[in-house]
Amino acid sequence: QVQLVESGGGLVQARGSLRLSCAASGRTFSSYTMGWFRQAPGKEREFVAAITWSGGSASYADSVKGRFTISRDNAKNTAYLQMNSLKPEDTAVYYCASDLKLDTIVVHLARRYAYWGQGTQVTVSS
Repeated sequence: QVQLVESGGGLVQARGSLRLSCAASGRTFSSYTMGWFRQAPGKEREFVAAITWSGGSASYADSVKGRFTISRDNAKNTAYLQMNSLKPEDTAVYYCASDLKLDTIVVHLARRYAYWGQGTQVTVSS
């Protein structure tokens, strides 16, 4: 069983930055693929970014490529999402998710993740 707790959300002006953190419980964190998803009001949950269990490979949605960076610190059981050049359309609840060593071709699929955090609100004002 893995428990995930996100933090770092808040209100920021357009073109600003935020760093989200996802703290995971469990001693096998380093074996889990970590993903970030987001859901805006009235919209479906969408993929943002994912990183493999080793940290050797990262994937991004086209809408955030070049602005967001996913990383992980296995010694701290924590994954991060650095968000730069934020836009009002980035406003959403951001969720971290994890599952055991997902293949890179499926990391963008929410249904492949067994464990989810409670979400953290990110609001970008124009």
